[in-house]
Amino acid sequence: MSEPLILQPTLAADSCVIWLHGLGADRYDFMPVAEMLQKRLHSTRFVLPQAPTQAVTINGGYAMPSWYDILAMSPARAINREQLETSAQQVIALIEAQRDSGIDPARIVLAGFSQGGAVVLHTAFLRWQFALGGVIALSTYAPTFSDDVSLVDTKKQLPVLCLHGTFDDIVLPAMGRAAHDYLIASGVNVQWRDYPMGHEVVNEEIRDIADWLEQRLTR
Repeated sequence: MSEPLILQPTLAADSCVIWLHGLGADRYDFMPVAEMLQKRLHSTRFVLPQAPTQAVTINGGYAMPSWYDILAMSPARAINREQLETSAQQVIALIEAQRDSGIDPARIVLAGFSQGGAVVLHTAFLRWQFALGGVIALSTYAPTFSDDVSLVDTKKQLPVLCLHGTFDDIVLPAMGRAAHDYLIASGVNVQWRDYPMGHEVVNEEIRDIADWLEQRLTR
C-alpha cells in the first residue's frame, strides 16, 4: 500500500477523517475537498489513502487504482471479496495508526466515494470492532450487506451520512438506497441526502458534509 496523503490541520489534531477515493482515481482526488473542509474543521486531520493498481475485469482487465476487482455489473456487483477484505484491513491499519498517534477512535470518521465507500461501509460495520466517530458514504453501495448479516448493537450508535446523485448512472441511486435501508432496518442512525447530479461531488454536498462533520468533531 502506498503512503497515504496526510493533510494536517492548522491547530493540533484532535480528530481525523480517513477518506477513500473511487475506482480509477488516486489519493489526490479529494485533496481539494479536504482542504475546503479544513477551513471549517481547524483541528481535523485528513488521511487520503491510495488504492493499489490492479486489474479490473469489467474494464477489460485494464490495471487501474482499485480497492477490489469488479467481476460483473449486474444484476448486482460481483466483486473479489478477498481484495475487499485486504482493503478493509488497510483501512483498519490507518485507524490504528491514528489511534496510536493519540486520536480517540470515537473522533475518527471514515468517508468514501463509490468503490471507496463500499470499503468504508464494510469496514465500519462488519470488520472494525470498536468505536468510530461516523461514516460518510458518497455515491456508493454496500455489496456485503445482506439480510442474513446482522449488526452488533454497538454499531447501531454509529452515525452515517449517505449522499447520492439522482442522475447517477454509474452507481444507481437504488443501490445507495438499498445500503441506507439496510442500515435503517438495523436501527442505525443514518441520514439520506440526494442532489441533482451524476456520479460526482457538488458544492452543496460539500457544505452538507462540513455541517455534519462540524456537529460531530468541533469542540
